[in-house]
Amino acid sequence: MQTTRRQGLFYGWILVATALAIIALGMGLMFSLGVFMEPLESAMGWSRGQIAQANLYGWVAFGVFAFGFGSLSDRLGTRVVVRIGAGMLGLGLLGLSQMQHLWHFYLLYGLLIGGAVGAFNVPLTSMVTRWFVTHRGLAVALANCGIGVGGFLFAPLSRSLIMSFDWRATFFFYGLLTWVVVMPLTLLLRERPQDLGLQPYGETSAEISETPVRVSAPYTFSKVLTTPAFWVIALVHFFCCAAHSGPIFHMVSAVIDAGVDKFAAATVFAMSSFASLPGRLGTGLLADRFGSKNILVAWLMMQATAVILYLFVGNFVSFATLGLYFGISYGGVMPLYAVVAREYFGARAMGASYGAIFGLSCLGMGLGGWLGGRLFDSLGTYNGLYVLSFLLGTAGAVLAFWLRAPGPQPRVSIIPQTVGT
Repeated sequence: MQTTRRQGLFYGWILVATALAIIALGMGLMFSLGVFMEPLESAMGWSRGQIAQANLYGWVAFGVFAFGFGSLSDRLGTRVVVRIGAGMLGLGLLGLSQMQHLWHFYLLYGLLIGGAVGAFNVPLTSMVTRWFVTHRGLAVALANCGIGVGGFLFAPLSRSLIMSFDWRATFFFYGLLTWVVVMPLTLLLRERPQDLGLQPYGETSAEISETPVRVSAPYTFSKVLTTPAFWVIALVHFFCCAAHSGPIFHMVSAVIDAGVDKFAAATVFAMSSFASLPGRLGTGLLADRFGSKNILVAWLMMQATAVILYLFVGNFVSFATLGLYFGISYGGVMPLYAVVAREYFGARAMGASYGAIFGLSCLGMGLGGWLGGRLFDSLGTYNGLYVLSFLLGTAGAVLAFWLRAPGPQPRVSIIPQTVGT
């Protein structure tokens, strides 16, 4: 009989730490584009709307590739997919260090970098869910903390490197860093606990019954697509990301516009990213106890209230304080979608199902940042962005409230084999 863990540390927690590190690098670099906005404005003469358009392309590519890589990981394994993504990400960053025209920026950031990071989140999150039965919400939340850790580390690091060298040298350094860090970490990845003779954390072995047992058939991806719950979860994720992406992407620029020092503005972004960590961990623990849907609705309302409060801040202290609350709120919602998808649809098509849900959310991430840039170019202020984000966030919370689990799958008989018949 297999055991839940071998003596010592359960290997699933090592995988959680590995996933956190890889996601931190990929998402930290992607989110840090906001730190590069001011130097790109000055050096290349591009408007904020033009720069944000690259962000839109990047998130669209992220979503498309996340779905493709999620499905591919179900067949080829997470390690192969993450290595492909690491190769693409390093190449894209090195290319940014040499770009000369706006279309270079759109191609490199919008296709290579956005698509590359799509190889990290969905496959790694899906892999983590397969290693845990108990504490699944916590495990997913810990892996998802990579997003907050990445923002916390790379925002001030990017500003320091830009100030010490320039933005081209910073992109070049990040390209090399990607290959040096991610490729060795992929050696630690294992697809499922059975590969090491283990069971998922918290699962117990049960003896085979002497009588036929009726069990629910697992959801296939094609079946998942026919359930209303799938589309509700996907739309909620879309509204959620469209609501918080604009304030996140334009946070540094908004703080600089208020007269705050550039490095201090990057620090506000880092503080908000750091605050997302207890948000992610807290909702993971709460979801394990009170149910993922209930916590999702509560945190979506927190996020909506945080966004609208940006209309009333204007100095470093107020931006930093609100940034902490905003970080807790937007960070807390993000791990919940993978947990909801796993609870509602099971493990069989987790990569493809969560990849499709995550893919639609990436469109929201891109549109939120892009609309924020366009609204700023037209109005000279971010107030329109904050009102729009509040409305989108509220719509997501209302929709999540009406989320219902799909009906049970048809049940099939499992008849134990007998020996010597």
